[in-house]
Amino acid sequence: MSGEIKSKASKIKRKKKIIKITRLALLIIMLLLLISYVVIGIVYNSGSFTIRMDRNLHFSRGIIIYDDPDYKVFRTELRAEPVDYLDNISYRWLPDNLNEYPGGSHNGENYIAYTFFVENFGGHIADYWTEINIDHVMKNVDEAVRIRVYRNGEYITYAKMGSNGEPEPNTVPFRTDALVTLNHVPEFSPGDINKYTVVIWIEGTDPECTDNILGGEIKISMDFKSEIIEE
Repeated sequence: MSGEIKSKASKIKRKKKIIKITRLALLIIMLLLLISYVVIGIVYNSGSFTIRMDRNLHFSRGIIIYDDPDYKVFRTELRAEPVDYLDNISYRWLPDNLNEYPGGSHNGENYIAYTFFVENFGGHIADYWTEINIDHVMKNVDEAVRIRVYRNGEYITYAKMGSNGEPEPNTVPFRTDALVTLNHVPEFSPGDINKYTVVIWIEGTDPECTDNILGGEIKISMDFKSEIIEE
């Protein structure tokens, strides 16, 4: 009888232990799912183009970013209005006056356009770095994308290196698959303002612009940093 009681007690104890482990495993799975949901939400809801600024640029150098000249406040992030669908177009179809927009989103048919400003509000000459990154891409749509960056009216158009190993016509190649460009802006004096306009589209004349990229997605960001450690 005593042995039978001990056996039952052991089974009950083992059953409770299994239940406890199962609950813990389910809790861990739910936590991982929640974290995945948050991460995916950040990626997919961040918009097609985002501008981010290092806080150190403001607090140590007095630099701010804004997209409304009548509302100059410290912000670490600006977001362009997203476009649900981009069909391919030719760069020849883009308006000639995209850099003349006063500020904010001014998307057109099948292109994203966003204008914003960087200003030295501090009392000393400063510098900063700009870095454009491909944060997320699906179905290799980056093979045919074009990113044109105007700075004070002058522009450079960036594109991924062609499949033939040569730069696409009238473009500067991406530095890497994920890094579009990296630039240093020195001697940024108090009161100086740099006006940027970024235009993004899918170039229909690109040989990589095929049906294979239909339904693709791309997320791009432009970061303003106080320093960059180059490899």
